[in-house]
Parts: sequence; C-alpha cells; structure tokens
Amino acid sequence: MEQLDIRTKDGAITGEVKDRTQVHRDGDIHGTSHVWLVRRTGEKTFDILLQKRAAGKDAYAGCYDISAAGHIPAGEDYLEAALRELQEELGVVAEPEQLRFIGFHDGKMEAEFYGQPFINHEISAVYIYETDLPEEAFHLQEEEVESVKWMDFDECRGQVWNGTIRNCIFADEFKMLEAALRP
Repeated sequence: MEQLDIRTKDGAITGEVKDRTQVHRDGDIHGTSHVWLVRRTGEKTFDILLQKRAAGKDAYAGCYDISAAGHIPAGEDYLEAALRELQEELGVVAEPEQLRFIGFHDGKMEAEFYGQPFINHEISAVYIYETDLPEEAFHLQEEEVESVKWMDFDECRGQVWNGTIRNCIFADEFKMLEAALRP
C-alpha cells in the first residue's frame, strides 16, 4: 500500500500519513510531481510528450496525461519523486539540474471510478525537461503507460480545450506550461 504525506494548502507536510486509497476517498491534500517533456521545433514552437495512461489504471484509464507524473510517497520530496517517475514511467534518467521547476499547481478533480468516489486534491511541483528523444526511445512502464506521443503544443491545447482528446490534464497547469515556454 502506497503511503502519502498529508499536506496543507501551501504544500507543507502535516505529519499525518495515509494510504493512497484513503487519501482519494477523503479528498486529502497530497503531493505529486509533474514533468512535461518538451521538444523545441522553432523559436516559439514546440512539441510536448503526452502519455496515454494504461487501461488498468485505477483512475483516468486510457486518458492522455502529463509526460510523467506521480504521487510523492511519504518521506520523499518533490524533485526526488519527479526524477523517479521520469525513470520509472518513461525510462529517462535525468540529473536534477536538467529539470526546470516552473512552479506549484493546486489541482482538484472529483470523479467516480469502479463505483467508488475519487477526490484528487494535489499540490504539484511542475517541471520541464527538454529533450529530442523519438517516441520509440522511451521504455514505458506497461502497468502505468500504454503509449506516448509527441504533439504540437498549440494543437494539443486546442484539443484539450475543445474536448477532442480524452485527457486528465488540468487546463490551468497547461496555461502555466505555456507561460514558462513563451514568456
């Protein structure tokens, strides 16, 4: 069972630790790390790598999502989790200085999966990792990631906004990413 630190609205650890299932049942604030892989295609244009969540995931199965993301287990920090998730989910080994921190995101989603309520309230450290690796170079964690694809940022934004791509991406985090890449 994955144990998570419960956090305050500003991301500080409260000292309480709960099982991930209970955290999502109760809507407790917890930490996650999000890593957006970016491939520059021009001065102001770029692709982002989307992962398609595996069909067996407990939430948002088959949806397109952030390049690599995950919960922060109790006792782990944001950067450590970001580097671990990048390696586990995509097979990418990165150094801490290769991840560019762009800020924290406070996100909340409520849904129902497999007949159970799912309340996700996360404080996420959001990072950018620039790479030009082709899709076939990634080593995907099968139980987490079905596939990956590079997509032009503007095209992706349009599809996320108009709902033509099934996804679980926070729209305001997407705006945060754009602000960091197009200052």
